[in-house]
Amino acid sequence: MKSVFYLLLLISIVSCREEKKGLIPLKETPKAIKISYANGFSIEKSDSGLTLIKVKSPWPNAKTAFTYALLPKNKMAAMTLNKDEYDAIVAVPVERIVVTSTTHIPALEALGAGNKLVGFPDTKYISSKATRKRIDAGQIKELGNNEAINTEMVLELNPEVVVGFGVDGQNKAYATLQRANIPVVYNGDWTEETPLGKAEWIKFFAPFFGVEAAADSIFKRIEKSYLQAKKLAKTAQNKPKVLSGALYKDVWYLPGGKSWAAQFFEDAHADYIWKHTAETGSLSLSLESVLEKGKQAEFWISPAQFTSYGDMEAANPHYRQFDAFKNQKCYSFAGTTGETGGLLYYELAPQRPDLVLKDLIHMLHPQLLPDYTPFFFKPLD
Repeated sequence: MKSVFYLLLLISIVSCREEKKGLIPLKETPKAIKISYANGFSIEKSDSGLTLIKVKSPWPNAKTAFTYALLPKNKMAAMTLNKDEYDAIVAVPVERIVVTSTTHIPALEALGAGNKLVGFPDTKYISSKATRKRIDAGQIKELGNNEAINTEMVLELNPEVVVGFGVDGQNKAYATLQRANIPVVYNGDWTEETPLGKAEWIKFFAPFFGVEAAADSIFKRIEKSYLQAKKLAKTAQNKPKVLSGALYKDVWYLPGGKSWAAQFFEDAHADYIWKHTAETGSLSLSLESVLEKGKQAEFWISPAQFTSYGDMEAANPHYRQFDAFKNQKCYSFAGTTGETGGLLYYELAPQRPDLVLKDLIHMLHPQLLPDYTPFFFKPLD
């Protein structure tokens, strides 16, 4: 009888201890966070504090998705997770982070987490004044380049998470970091096909710092500004024809009809000549085919990296045949750079599509925003 009594007592004690330990209930149903425009990720939160981020589109045509578990630091001792079920487990809030794309910088800064960044590959491409100041002060270390990131330097920095950027998932450096128990999570903001879809990735970063409410508020302001500008553009009486891109060697690259850039043209009430094509990335055409369809376009938006008509003519005299060139209706973001030459458009435009749209409306329909000062785009010299 004593043995039975002690056995029951032991079971009771162990049971109480496990109850106090607070293991995550196996049947706990997480609640989905609202994502309105982005298709590449989802977020779920549990009452226990667990956040699950699923990245469905880390790069174009990805065959697999990635699931990341974020655990509050103050609850980690009371939680256990099966590591085999997740591609990374991150303790939050994060105090030391490495990101790998300039598009990540504006999100960090907007969320008040710019001071958490400790390393970045190819820092020369960063244009943000605030982040450049931290680079100059030695607070952000140069990590080489994203394709061959300096893993020894990353290990020395000992970040709590590395936000990766990849085109195919074959980055060996990331695998090295994962073997060293540094969590690597993929961000696929660049795969989104709509301006607001890209901007909504600010919600991806928020759970790492515990600032979900701030991210939601910031995105709502951007969304409101964008939709108001789109509504204004629809009041324009004309819908001018638009040409884009330029030659690289013998190939003319320009946005596909389902691309991010093409969506901007549509929302700015412009008639993009290749809007009916199905590509979500770029089209590769010949000069002859572009000249045939685009010769009479009223505007030429983003003619590659050219910033002057003289440079364009020197590169290829055939550009002179286009009406937009003759009438000096060419506009580019290539002249808006940071202090080290990085293009601000590539860094900030995905985060602030409302500014891009207003720039385009000001160019295409100047009567609608007569007092507006363009942020990214400028007429060619």
